Amino acid sequence: MIGEINILIVATVLLLLYAAWSDFRLWKIPNAIVLALTAVYGLHAALQLLTAEDVGAALLSSNGIAGDLVSGVLLFILGFTFWSFRLFGAGDAKLFLPIGFFVGWHAMLPFSFFLLIGGILALLALKLPMPLQFAHYAVIMRVQEIRATRKIPYGVIMVAAALAVIALRPAGA
Repeated sequence: MIGEINILIVATVLLLLYAAWSDFRLWKIPNAIVLALTAVYGLHAALQLLTAEDVGAALLSSNGIAGDLVSGVLLFILGFTFWSFRLFGAGDAKLFLPIGFFVGWHAMLPFSFFLLIGGILALLALKLPMPLQFAHYAVIMRVQEIRATRKIPYGVIMVAAALAVIALRPAGA
């Protein structure tokens, strides 16, 4: 079971990193990534149910599958609301669903905190001047392009916050 969980964690991290990279490079989060993350969570939930001593608690408790689903739907509604007011892209709104699944109900506060910190760091990166000696790096040139367009790849901030919460989660949780 530990091997399966590790494979799911690695798959989740890789998919989240790809979503962040895609958003940073193209301002697009592919639907296939959102679906793959949702499928990985589905496998994780099935594995939880198959190995649980108390299936009811694993399914219906706030720190079980029900809490994960509630946090995913809550974040999706928040993302959809932001999208409807043109504050978010559609990919960012959709990405909130699987991120909420993996974050879970009990980690929503730390996730919100990391999201705030990530937003502040992104704001600083976009507002502070870049040293000229780094201006030729591709990442810095992309940041300059983002500055010029004023379109922020929020998926990068969301993924960073989600990865921070996943990294701080106790083993086996």
